[in-house]
Amino acid sequence: MADAVIVVALLLVAVSATAAVAVRDPVRQALVLSVLGVVLAVLFTVLQAPDVALSQLAVGSALTPLLLLLAVHKVKRRGRKEGRHR
Repeated sequence: MADAVIVVALLLVAVSATAAVAVRDPVRQALVLSVLGVVLAVLFTVLQAPDVALSQLAVGSALTPLLLLLAVHKVKRRGRKEGRHR
């Protein structure tokens, strides 16, 4: 039973990681990266590493996508400002 849960979690990780690479829009990539972080946290929980799972939830599914979204927003805003000055 436990092996089946591990296999399912690994398949979910593979699918979500592939989706994160395949998506072209940076905003959607950040959202898929957040889903990947949650799936990895589930995998770590299944593998009985709750401390790593909590760290993954905080960093991998919340902080990193947030920083990516802020960076994309700033780059888009800076691009609009440069377009007006030309």
